[in-house]
Amino acid sequence: MPFTVLVPDNLNKAGLDTLMAEGDLMVIAPGKMTRAQTLAAIPEAHALIVRSDTKVDAEMLAQAENLKVVVRAGVGVDNIDLNECTPRGIVVMNTPDANTVSAAEHTIALILAMARRIPQADRSMRKGEWERKNFTGIQLMGKTLGIVGFGRVGRAVAERVRCLGVHEIAYDPFVPEDVARHLGLSLVSRLDELFERADIISLHAVITDQTREIIDAENIAKMKDGVFIVNAARGALINDADLAAALKSGKVAGAALDVYGVEPPSPDNPLLGLDNVVYTPHLGASTFEAQEAVGVEAAHAVINALLRTRYDNVRNRAVLEPQ
Repeated sequence: MPFTVLVPDNLNKAGLDTLMAEGDLMVIAPGKMTRAQTLAAIPEAHALIVRSDTKVDAEMLAQAENLKVVVRAGVGVDNIDLNECTPRGIVVMNTPDANTVSAAEHTIALILAMARRIPQADRSMRKGEWERKNFTGIQLMGKTLGIVGFGRVGRAVAERVRCLGVHEIAYDPFVPEDVARHLGLSLVSRLDELFERADIISLHAVITDQTREIIDAENIAKMKDGVFIVNAARGALINDADLAAALKSGKVAGAALDVYGVEPPSPDNPLLGLDNVVYTPHLGASTFEAQEAVGVEAAHAVINALLRTRYDNVRNRAVLEPQ
């Protein structure tokens, strides 16, 4: 009897084709499914592939009597309840490599757009204006870029942005010093030191109890006057009200945001509508190449798990430990 793979979110065709090429898999992938449709289909599923929209929570898992594997086609698994999956013996995996380059390139694009006020100038030109003096930017050469979180994307940013002549420092308590040294930059031992030294801060940390709302009034006060902040990682890294206040006061000269605590952000989000902020709607992985790679990598994760009992990029390792 074939295994059933449920795909309630939109997945790139190459990923679906990879799944369907396996004769021992039955794939249910009608396109974007509602919550009710997903709950109705989940009892038959042996594997589940999700993007960021589907919430794999206690309610869903209680009905997933055959579920063995959940694969996040992407990096963050904050929409998957690991604490519920682990005792049920459900292995949770992600696809951390597939969109690294696209996410890093988008981060650098945000830095450049923010530094040179490109979106603001574009809007002005579209209105028929010619206001050169209103859009004076900053030169990146000689500035210090502080990278918070030195995983795959943080490292990819560091490698690519070096050609702009910036000085780079990074903070990540889980990364050995020799990794940073190999890439030609130094790890600071204290996050406060990064906040104090950086002209531009780029966030690439995962969400933990220690990193949640790491950009708040207390930490902003430690930063240079006129600092710039970029977030293409997770919206929960920022306290929206505190950053908005700092942007309005000028303590933070500008920000570039690709992610938000609630997506899409509510109209009353205090960070919306500010002239010194560049906004994009969670586009870090939105390239044709990344979407194809994410889909194929997610498909292979399911195939290897169900048909070969091989697990890569497991996010709840305890589930595989002998009881």
